[in-house]
Amino acid sequence: MRQTIVAGNWKMNASKEAVNTLIMGILSGMADVKSKVIVCAPYPYLSQVEALITHSQLHLGAQDLNANVSGAFTGEVSADMIKDFGAQYVIIGHSERRSLYGETDDVVAQKVQVALDNDLTPLFCIGELLEERESGNTEAVVSRQIQAVIDRVGIKAFKNIIVAYEPVWAIGTGVTATPQQAQDTHAFIRSMLAKHDGDIAQSTPILYGGSMNPTNAEELIGCEDIDGGLIGGASLKSEDFLRICKAG
Repeated sequence: MRQTIVAGNWKMNASKEAVNTLIMGILSGMADVKSKVIVCAPYPYLSQVEALITHSQLHLGAQDLNANVSGAFTGEVSADMIKDFGAQYVIIGHSERRSLYGETDDVVAQKVQVALDNDLTPLFCIGELLEERESGNTEAVVSRQIQAVIDRVGIKAFKNIIVAYEPVWAIGTGVTATPQQAQDTHAFIRSMLAKHDGDIAQSTPILYGGSMNPTNAEELIGCEDIDGGLIGGASLKSEDFLRICKAG
């Protein structure tokens, strides 16, 4: 049985004071949380979060990485740097990276490979734009995005990958896919993986990443193929985040 995973993506939101308050608030309510809980902090706060969550149930993640080992890449952060602060997870291919920074399927696949090569677990994001959903191309889009990674690292690598389906039209808009819409796409993703390896398909966690909140989390996570959530705005308030963590 797949464990429920809840990952908080803080995006570009943080301050030293806010991080301390948020983490302490989350830790205070973790006693009865059964889900695996990951917090993905901005780079400057990885050290602070690492110190705060030592010996706790929380796991640390970063929000992106550069595919290069080191060198003249001003402003970028490598896998080794992320690992140096105790992070075990990294978000790759988030829709904002794809749309705002031009990351292609090939770039995303390369980053997934680099993460795996450095013993980081990728939170590999896929999802369609509103116009792609309205034109009936959701399955074609997510298939293309997944296939690019399979072609690069092979299906067996999904033993160490967490997939996050994020319908772009439901991120930060307050609009959420209905549980049935989300379940249908998650089931399709699992069926696509099953074409390559049935066991891998059944064991791969697939998170929902489109405006999950305390109100809809239980119904979404209750769907057969939804194994948790990649949480944006609701991860910035400890009470809201904990309610989602407890929904699993």
